Amino acid sequence: MTQMPVVRFLDRNTPPHIATLILIAGISALNMSIFLPSLARMTRYFGTDYATMQLALSGYLAATALLQIIIGPISDRYGRRPVVLWAMAVFVVASFGAYLAPSVGIFLAFRMLQAAVATGLVLSRAVVRDMVPQAQAASMIGYVTMGMALVPMVGPMIGGALDEMFGWHATFVLLTLTGAAVWLLCYLDLGETLAKGGMSFRDQLRGYPELFASPRFWGYALGAAFASGAFFALLGGAAFIAGTVFGLSPFMSGVALGAPAIGYALGNFFAGRYSVRFGINKMAIIGTLTIIAGLGTSLVLALFGITHPLIFFGFCTFLGLGNGITLPNVTAGLLSVRPHLAGTASGLGGAMMVGGGAVLAQYASTLLDPTTGALPLQWLMFLTGIASLLSILFVIWREGRVT
Repeated sequence: MTQMPVVRFLDRNTPPHIATLILIAGISALNMSIFLPSLARMTRYFGTDYATMQLALSGYLAATALLQIIIGPISDRYGRRPVVLWAMAVFVVASFGAYLAPSVGIFLAFRMLQAAVATGLVLSRAVVRDMVPQAQAASMIGYVTMGMALVPMVGPMIGGALDEMFGWHATFVLLTLTGAAVWLLCYLDLGETLAKGGMSFRDQLRGYPELFASPRFWGYALGAAFASGAFFALLGGAAFIAGTVFGLSPFMSGVALGAPAIGYALGNFFAGRYSVRFGINKMAIIGTLTIIAGLGTSLVLALFGITHPLIFFGFCTFLGLGNGITLPNVTAGLLSVRPHLAGTASGLGGAMMVGGGAVLAQYASTLLDPTTGALPLQWLMFLTGIASLLSILFVIWREGRVT
C-alpha cells in the first residue's frame, strides 16, 4: 500500500493539511448559501423583482458548472497551488465588489465572478487523489466533505443574523474577510501535489478521448450526478412543500432542510471510516441502497395517505446519509479511472453534478402545486436514487474489462 506523504502544517513544500482542504471546500459551500435569507431585502434595495434577484443563485450555479469543466484542465497543466491561489484572489475581489455594487447588474456580475471559489471544491478532491491511492482517497474525501457538510445548515443562519444586525452588506464583508484568510492559509500551507509539473494542453486533448471513452468514468459520474440530483430536486421543491403543503413557518422550514445535512455528515463519517476496508464500489452500493430505502419508505407511506412533515423531512435524512456514503466513493472512482487527468475528471464530474442537479431542481419546482402534495417530488427523488444504483452496478459489471 502506498504510504501517506509527509504533511507539515503551514509548510508549502509539503502537501496541504486536511484542515486546509476542508476550508477551501467549505468556503465554496458557504458562498452558495449564506446570502439566501437576504434575497428579499436585496430585491427591495436594488429596486428589482425577485426573479431577477434569483439569478444570484441560478446564474451562480450555471457559472459554477461551467467553471468546473475548465478549471480541471487548467490545474492539470499549471498545478493545483497557483490555480487555487488565483481563484481565491478573484473571489476576494468579487466579494468586495458585490459589497460595493451600486446596481443589481453590477452586483450580479460580481456574483458570477464569485463562482471562482468553486475551484476550491474541485481541486480539494484532485489534491486528495494526487496524494493517496483510490481507496484511501475515498476515505480522505469523506473526511473533507464531512467537515463542510454542516456549512449549508449554519450558513443561512449566519447570513440571516448578519442581515438582522447590520444589513445584507455585512454578509459580503464576511465573505471578503473569510476569503482573504483562506487565501493566506493556502499560500502558507498548500504545497503543490501535481506530479512532474503538469501536462500541456495538447497532451490533455490527446487524453480526453481516453477519459470520455471510458464506460467506468461515465458510470461513476452518472452515479454521482443522480445521487446528488435527488438532493437538488429536494432543494427545488422543499420550500414549496414546507410552506404550502405542510404550512411550516420559514424558521421551521429552515430546520427541516437541515435534515439531509445531518445525514450527509454522518454518511461522510462512514465513508471516511470504512471505504478502505470495504472498497469504493461496495460502499457506493450501500449508499445508493440507503437512499432508495429511505425515500421508498417515505413514498409508500405517502401513497397510503400517511403524510406529515416529520415523515417527509425525517426520511430525507436517509437521502443525506446515502449521499454522504456514495459521493466520496464514486468521486474517488471517477478520479482514478485516468489518474493523469484527475483534475479534468474532477471538474467534469462536478459540472455534471451541478448542471444535472440544477435541471432536476428546476423540474421539481414545475411538478408541484397545492393539489399534488409532495408525491411528485417523492417519485422524482426515488427514481433518481434508483438511477444512481444502476449506474454503480454498471461500473461493477464493467470492472475487469478493458476500458
